[in-house]
Formats: sequence, C-alpha cells, structure tokens
Amino acid sequence: MSTNKDNNLVPRITGLLILEVRKSNPNGDPERESSPRQRPDGKGEISPVSVKRKLRDLVSEKEGVVWTTVKGDLKIENDNQFQILETRHRDRPSIQAMLKENNSQPFKDAFWDGRLFGNTFLEEGGSDTIRAGVAHFGVGVSLAPIDIEFSTWTNKSGVEADKDRGMAPMAFRVVKHGLYAVPFFVNPNQAHKTGCAKLDVDLMLHLLKHTYASTRSVVRSMVEVVHAHTLTHKSRAGSVSDFAFLDALTPKKLEKPSESLADYGALPTWENIKDQPIRPDSKVTFAQCGEYHDYAL
Repeated sequence: MSTNKDNNLVPRITGLLILEVRKSNPNGDPERESSPRQRPDGKGEISPVSVKRKLRDLVSEKEGVVWTTVKGDLKIENDNQFQILETRHRDRPSIQAMLKENNSQPFKDAFWDGRLFGNTFLEEGGSDTIRAGVAHFGVGVSLAPIDIEFSTWTNKSGVEADKDRGMAPMAFRVVKHGLYAVPFFVNPNQAHKTGCAKLDVDLMLHLLKHTYASTRSVVRSMVEVVHAHTLTHKSRAGSVSDFAFLDALTPKKLEKPSESLADYGALPTWENIKDQPIRPDSKVTFAQCGEYHDYAL
C-alpha cells in the first residue's frame, strides 16, 4: 500500500468516503429528537464522532466476523494490543495509571483507538503526550439538500403497564435518499507521540468498507460505502494539497434532493483524474504524487 521505503512507517494519506443513504438515518441529532442531522442550507451532515464510533465497534467485537476476517488478512496475532478506550464501564483509575507509567507506554500498547485517534483523559490530569491522534475524519456533508421522511411506528404489545398496544408518533425519521462525502486524513507527524504504527492505520483502512454494512440498525439499514478513495503521498510530509485531491473526487452537487444514485451521473474515479494536473498551472499529475487505492472494493 505505502510508497515509503520503510513499510513500517505511518504514511501520509488523504481519503474520501462516498456514502449512499437510502431511507435511513446515517447520523441522528440528539438536539432534534434523533432526526437526521441537517444544516441550515438543507444539506445532510454526518459527524466525525459517528464514523469513528462504528470503527471502534467493529474492533471491539472480537468474536465478530469482521474482526476475525480482517485480523486474519492483516496477520494480527495479539487481540490485547487492539483494545478500545472509548467504551462504556471502562476502569478509569486503571487507565490513568497506565497513562502515568513509563511515558504512557502501557496505554499505547493496549488501545488501538488511543494510538489512532488520541485520548480524552486529559481533563483529569493525565499525560498529554497523545492529545492529537494520527487519523482524523472531517464533517460529512451531503451533495444535495435532503428530504427527511417521518413515520409513526406501532407496537402490538404495549410499553406502559395499562396499555395493550403501543404507538410511537414520528419515531421513524430517515433521509429518503442522499449521497454524502466524508473526508479523512492520516498525519504521520503525531505517530511518534501516540505510538501509532502502520498496522494500526492499515486496520482502519481495511475496516472502511464494513463501517456501515456491518453496523446496521433499524433506522440505518441502508447506508453503503460506495467509494473509499485514498491517496498515499510519496512524501510523508505531503506531496499534494489535500483539497485538490478531495475536490477532484467529490461528485457534482445538486440543487434539489436526489432520488437515486443515477441523479449524480457518473461519479468521479481515479481513472478520471490520475493524469490531470494537480492545479491548472502545474505539470505535476495526481498519479505522480502518490499511490491510489479504493478500500470500498
């Protein structure tokens, strides 16, 4: 995958997830009764925390098909090195002790998401050596305004003691159709602080296509990663503008809500852009700046 001479080094990566949503809620807004997140201009939104939560859940489910499959593909031998920090009922005193011991090495050795995304224990006076992580997801935004559909659900058995049936008005709140672009980045500059290794990054990349397909829920039954574009830069300091790569692979925007993927026409692909200059006045092409891979395939 990497163009680096030393394959153990964390590479610089620019990535773009293209997600299709069909009658699903890709990310509920707790301030709007869990309705799909929507910006003032009518476009849908997916928070970075939402994407990272699904990646964490896939790794934490050690008996799950996804973990066992990807673990085998990447030849991961020790599950204990891929624990998840952001879990319920975690032992905070024990984790604080790990952060204070040997320059946080026990912590770094244990928690995959701590090495990759950083930690949130700083408010209690823990080590700040891994404040910022290596991998970052940007805010996902739909390429067109979204229509939100509301439905009332009924339940044959009542929830309240004196009721023999139940009803949840407006409980089903979904996006009729949407195409979302979610940027993400891998910054090797922080790897020496977090203890992040290339294997940690490879694991995240191999999980991308499973992020929604293997974490389905009642209101998120039809969300799919159409593309997981990545460019591994030739230089770990960066070989091309992140924005140039993201803009080149972002599908066209629509003024009205879409009804199907066909409304966007042919989506941009690496084949379309690889021989294009990175800027109008440049002779350097995208293909000369790094190695491309689509982890949705």
